[in-house]
Amino acid sequence: MEHLKSTISESPTNYKLFRQPKPSMNLEAAQSLVVTRLRDSASLTQRLLDSTDYVRAVVTAADAMTKCLRAGNKILFFGNGGSAADAQHLAAELSGRFLKERPSLSGWALTTNASAMTAIGNDYSFDEVFTRQIQGIGRPQDMAFAISTSGNSPNVLRAVEVARERELVSIGLTGKRGGKLRQSVDHCICVPSEETPRIQEAHILTGHILCELIDEAMLAVQ
Repeated sequence: MEHLKSTISESPTNYKLFRQPKPSMNLEAAQSLVVTRLRDSASLTQRLLDSTDYVRAVVTAADAMTKCLRAGNKILFFGNGGSAADAQHLAAELSGRFLKERPSLSGWALTTNASAMTAIGNDYSFDEVFTRQIQGIGRPQDMAFAISTSGNSPNVLRAVEVARERELVSIGLTGKRGGKLRQSVDHCICVPSEETPRIQEAHILTGHILCELIDEAMLAVQ
């Protein structure tokens, strides 16, 4: 103990190790923001619960996805930014597993091949990064699953257009108004919010519900 006291008194630098660091933010304001955002998220979830249109759209989409997979076809997920991450997440839930043990399902994310994305973007246009991949691997009765919070991303809309030309079934996951995507797909799930962070939170919740519905349906026929 005497040695420790001596070390502290002789070295101001060592003494700093024993002091409580000063907060880098206003803790009271930060805690208030946390509570506010949790309430915002809970409020949106309640709106989803109260929306028969949303619930019906989710069930309809899950049924279409299940039919696609049962027929031996594949689901191609795509989107930009956070929606690209969601595309990868949902494809992984299908090809790996969600909650229950089952055979792997054919879920593909068109956002994971950096070489393809940059080559197509450079040689053609960023608007074509998903389109060219759908032209290469998409087959009739496969599914194009488009994710866009605004519903107006040009490369997403272009990909849906080409998917429909090639007779793929299409699903859109978007925000409150749905943008142009709403009228471009066979099935659309619209989250009743205009705030991008809240929409994205609801998108992954929706994706997980879709995966569980698919699990239940696929396991029911085994």
